[in-house]
Amino acid sequence: MKVLVIGLNHKVADVDVREKLAFNGPKLEEGLIKFRDLPEVQEAIVLSTCNRVELYANVTDNLKASESVKTFLSEYHGIKRDSLDRSLYIYDDREAVKHVFRVASSLDSMVVGEPQILGQLKDAFDLALSKKTTGILLNKLLKKAISVAKRIRTETRIAENAVSISFAAVELAKKIFTDLSNKVFMLLGAGEMAELAAKHLIGNGVNEVLVSNRTFERACDLAKEFNGRPVKFDDFIQEMVRADIVICSTGAPTYILAKSQMQKVMRERKQRQVFIIDISVPRNIDPEINDLDNVYLYNVDDLQNVVDSNVFERQKEAEKAEKIVLEELETFLKWQSALDAVPTIIALREKAEEIKREELEKLLHKNPDIGEKEKEAIEHMVSAIVNKLIHPPTAALKEDSEDKDIMVATIQRLYGIDGKKE
Repeated sequence: MKVLVIGLNHKVADVDVREKLAFNGPKLEEGLIKFRDLPEVQEAIVLSTCNRVELYANVTDNLKASESVKTFLSEYHGIKRDSLDRSLYIYDDREAVKHVFRVASSLDSMVVGEPQILGQLKDAFDLALSKKTTGILLNKLLKKAISVAKRIRTETRIAENAVSISFAAVELAKKIFTDLSNKVFMLLGAGEMAELAAKHLIGNGVNEVLVSNRTFERACDLAKEFNGRPVKFDDFIQEMVRADIVICSTGAPTYILAKSQMQKVMRERKQRQVFIIDISVPRNIDPEINDLDNVYLYNVDDLQNVVDSNVFERQKEAEKAEKIVLEELETFLKWQSALDAVPTIIALREKAEEIKREELEKLLHKNPDIGEKEKEAIEHMVSAIVNKLIHPPTAALKEDSEDKDIMVATIQRLYGIDGKKE
């Protein structure tokens, strides 16, 4: 039983190449079945996301299977084989298992520590289970990979600390207010980054949402999407009196909120804290506002500094995660090594039992007068001898050793067994 991984990701292929190789919609199920039906493939799983396309397999021969899978990908997606070969990576056995563990744990992701890949891997596994394209090896591999990912999230802080501008905004808001459930949030403008930050804030439970835009119709659309209330752009300063968190991205060429205007807002708020994020470039909020008591103003560079710091922290946690991967890898390989020897162990025991039966039948045939008690004693003695004789090779086969393949082949030859599963 050999593990094979063939695929590509964001590190080795541009998005246009990944798109061509993607298994989308009906192609995923159909492709999975065709992949599993390749002669050298015994078990199969297809993982297809925006950042990676990977095929996992239990194969009889890595070299033959690699060629077969590459030909399949070329023909199935209509891609020239030579251009495909330049983009694909291939891992087998130890490196294949290690790669799957790293993928599940998001150590191979564009954003280290992101949680989406584990869910995507689970979905790929669930589909393979439903289509019965997996067996004992890949089932164990994927379950172990999921377990490794959960252990890493429990024992390290790899998933903590925001590493995107939008998440950093939420993280800072939580540091200022702790609980967002009773806070009022205002979105000024409709920049993509600001809208994403807004979605994260709403997902973290802000109590009320106000949306203001130069185009009131756009404000109404966004307010409907966020289950909030639209505010006319001329009225946003007046409405800011109620807002605890403000994200601004209007695209205006100058400041739309001056220090004097914010001073008035704070007086009417009775100096209650305000968190303002100005994602606009050029900035839309007068930087001097940050000098006011209880006003916390951050621009896009401030958020990027938070992100950069957090990326560094995640990288340190990733080093701890890599050690866990290596530890779990050895555990899996020991299990796999024992599993590879199981057919030979079974065949060895069956061979021994066959010889025992034949010799007992000869003995009893030549000595028909042997009584039942004597028969039982003889059978017990023969069974004990057989068990003692096959115990050393059986124990050796169960051990994890570098020369396991040589040992299996030697025992098969010595005892005249093939050790192949039906």
